[in-house]
Amino acid sequence: MDSREMLPEKTSLLDDEEKNASRPRCRRPSHSVRAAALLFGALLLILTLSRLSLSNIPLPSCLKGHHKKPHHGPADICLTPACIHASSEILYNLSPDYQRIDPCTDFEELVCGGWRDRHDLRPDQGDAFTGTMMAESSEMLLRHILEAPYPDTSEHSSSSPSQLDTDSGSVDHDNFDKLKAAYDACLDEDTIKKIGITPLMEILNETSSRFSIARQSNSAKNEALSDTILYLAKLGVSSLVSSGTGADDKDPDTVIVSVSAPYRIGLPAKEHYEDEKIVKRYEEVVSQVFSALKLGTTHGSVTAHSLVEFEKKLAAASPDAEDRDDVTKYYNPMSLTDADSLVPQLNLSNILKNLVPSGYNLDRVIVMAPEYLKDLAKLLDETSEDTLRSYFLWKAIQSYAGYIEADAVTPYRQFSNELQGKDPDSKPERWRTCVGHVDDGLGWLLSRFFVEKAFSAKAKDFGDQIVSDIKDQFIKKLKSTEWMEPEVVDLAIRKVHNIVQKIGYPDKSPNIMDPETLFKYYERVNINSSAFFENAVSMTQLEVAREWAALGKPVDRDQWDMTVPTVNAYYNPPGNEIVFPAGIMQFPVFDVNVPDYVSYGAFGSVSGHELSHAFDSTGRHYDQNGNYTDWWTNKTVSNFKEHAECFIEQYSNFTVDGADNKPLHVNGRLTLGENIADAGGVAAAFAAWKKRAAETPNQHLPGLDFFSQEQLFFVSYANWWCGKTRKETAIQRIFTDPHAPKWARILGTMANSRDFKESFHCKAKEPVCELW
Repeated sequence: MDSREMLPEKTSLLDDEEKNASRPRCRRPSHSVRAAALLFGALLLILTLSRLSLSNIPLPSCLKGHHKKPHHGPADICLTPACIHASSEILYNLSPDYQRIDPCTDFEELVCGGWRDRHDLRPDQGDAFTGTMMAESSEMLLRHILEAPYPDTSEHSSSSPSQLDTDSGSVDHDNFDKLKAAYDACLDEDTIKKIGITPLMEILNETSSRFSIARQSNSAKNEALSDTILYLAKLGVSSLVSSGTGADDKDPDTVIVSVSAPYRIGLPAKEHYEDEKIVKRYEEVVSQVFSALKLGTTHGSVTAHSLVEFEKKLAAASPDAEDRDDVTKYYNPMSLTDADSLVPQLNLSNILKNLVPSGYNLDRVIVMAPEYLKDLAKLLDETSEDTLRSYFLWKAIQSYAGYIEADAVTPYRQFSNELQGKDPDSKPERWRTCVGHVDDGLGWLLSRFFVEKAFSAKAKDFGDQIVSDIKDQFIKKLKSTEWMEPEVVDLAIRKVHNIVQKIGYPDKSPNIMDPETLFKYYERVNINSSAFFENAVSMTQLEVAREWAALGKPVDRDQWDMTVPTVNAYYNPPGNEIVFPAGIMQFPVFDVNVPDYVSYGAFGSVSGHELSHAFDSTGRHYDQNGNYTDWWTNKTVSNFKEHAECFIEQYSNFTVDGADNKPLHVNGRLTLGENIADAGGVAAAFAAWKKRAAETPNQHLPGLDFFSQEQLFFVSYANWWCGKTRKETAIQRIFTDPHAPKWARILGTMANSRDFKESFHCKAKEPVCELW
């Protein structure tokens, strides 16, 4: 967990765990024209037979009004391999009984019933969905890149915006060698096991020595606290407090320092500390790991119970999940002196001044959780030095245990799996771990090679078109919005015009098209093909140093916060920007070669989702320039809150099975912004597609004449969210994830879509909740 975790500004489509599991997918070209023709003929025959057999199934009387069967001539049907591929994907995911299911009451089962039947979770997976499949396909592509020799000229994609230099002495080649060395070091499990706990023990010994029990006075204890927190912060480990840099919400061109409670104290959610079974098991794990590492004999006495009790108090003091990213609550600018006074034992000024660049005058910080810091001050006075030392050691273990292979840390890995309902001894295949490791630490280098293989200039242009169309339609919706007063509508339209759209990959900061720029970007990262742990430390230290080096400079508005292979997207309020990496612009979410309703239904809704964040419960606080300010009138705010309460109540009625088999309700307040964005995204995307289709009619997909094109738009939207989740993972996400469960994102969003209800001829056309 690095120090940047506490910065809340960007709102992404998926949560952090899903992002880690969601790397992109690209479609492989057919190996030969003959093979393509054979596949085409076989699929067409299967789909035709399927269509003929299903067309004779009588509909129940309750469904007869939902579907008006269109009549298509042969010229109206798209029979290209890409269209047949898209049709087969949809048919594969549909429930076998899709013609008998009422879409107005159970659209998720209709679209995704087949997906669940045909996909099992691996023992190492807490959940999976269509995005996971996209990610795993792309992971395989990245694996092939990393395990193959440097690409030669014949392997280059002619449509790629990136063209690699084939010279063996080129900078591109040097960058590739760095990627390979990092990947190979991660794959070398024999060496990692042989080294064992040694590199981790070096960090633990240094941590312990900085918090020496020999220091008896209060001033010495405070100095030790400060020194230890600083040491761990430079390693990307958050302990007691999180600190980092980012755009000042009220001055978004200026970089500011923020201080907060760590997002994660020890257990994944603060609610876990209220579960006696989990706490007892957690204590056992802490005790086992400390005993195996012999920390109790060389570093003073260790009591797992006292450590976990301390964490429990920290968790109770930390902000609730629905409050920690609320700018109206976390934006508390203070002088450094005032911040110091909240928790004098830590000497925050000393910690921060050792992180900022030399010569930078730090006199003001954003204290995101002042009450937490006040409570922390009391806790530090009540907590023994042994417990505090154990806490620091445990934070280092939690952060770096994943980079060693040793029996000593096995109990922690098993426990982490158990919390998510996974097989305790399960691990992802090693190559998957290593692809993720390289993407995390050398992501822009890997992005260049990914783009060269999996993205085209044509795809980028189509993505730009969709996002621009969404903007136009959102402006139209703003103009017809009755709950906003006219002066607010005018400012909102200006905000939409000002939104920066970043599509595919960055060409600045860094420019991944320029190998020399990339070489310099990672020049300070030391990579050794037989030193996995040290590589990980070097990667982390570069990111920490780069973050703090931003102070004293204007905010870098060209920077991206997701690498290109990532299957995700985000909206950044202070930057007023929406960002779509190439990873999410892959089949089946996005395809330039199929009818537009497929891409507008999925990727278009994602685009509208991110744009809608500009006006959700968080984004509404930022004006057209990204300034946190009150630009809405009181009446507009009151009207918004009234509409928002509808979403809160609606989603709070969705439940998952809790640990005690009692219903556990979705947190409607925590998920409010995402639920608003889902509804707004679908509405804007549907309007954008309808306008395009009126100008250039779409062809129909083969084998899917049960659905109209309007209906297939919504099928494509829901298809993106088809998935399954283990019970324990679902519970954990209720506590921590600002997104509703995926099935609820289908059912809730369709219930809020007038266009959906009209397209499927539902009896009730009025949305349950509606903003746009």
